[in-house]
Amino acid sequence: MFERHSSLPPARRLLRREEAAVLRVLLLISLLLVLGLTATFALAAEGPSGLPLPRFATTRSTPINVRVGPGIKYGVAWVYVKAGTPVEIVQEFDTWRKIRDYDGSEGWVHQNLLSGKRAGLAAPWRSGEQIPLLTGRNPDGGVRAYLGPGFRVDIFKCDGAWCEVSATSRPESGASTYSGYLPQSELWGVYQGEAFN
Repeated sequence: MFERHSSLPPARRLLRREEAAVLRVLLLISLLLVLGLTATFALAAEGPSGLPLPRFATTRSTPINVRVGPGIKYGVAWVYVKAGTPVEIVQEFDTWRKIRDYDGSEGWVHQNLLSGKRAGLAAPWRSGEQIPLLTGRNPDGGVRAYLGPGFRVDIFKCDGAWCEVSATSRPESGASTYSGYLPQSELWGVYQGEAFN
């Protein structure tokens, strides 16, 4: 029988064991850092509120100053003068939300000035065409009313293809409310394929 003897002195063999232990610790720390960064990126996709980004919301009150940066020290870019206007939240910073209007304009508002209530605009990209508010989820169904491009509607629920909405005519014309359905492709204020109720 032959005995194996290391050609390294005992102190050197011990150093190798210590090096291996250090390497294991370093690998463990690296793994924890990677997992921590992954969790950080996941939170960044949600933002400080914990809600997904981007998402749609509405203005809560009037007037609302939309600022060029996240804070009251920044100048006012424009002012919303009507509550319930649909906006898209695209970024969050502390208690401030960067919003996008249907025309692509972006600015910052305080979170307290926004509501989770859903509203939309009927095909604001069309010009001069009337958008039929249908009685059911069928393009060949009856028409409840015709909406002009950009007409604001309250959105109650969507199934991924159709949304149940209500449209209220302007008070100066004797306010009337019509409920019906619009294809999601005809609405700004809901994502294509998004379902909620």
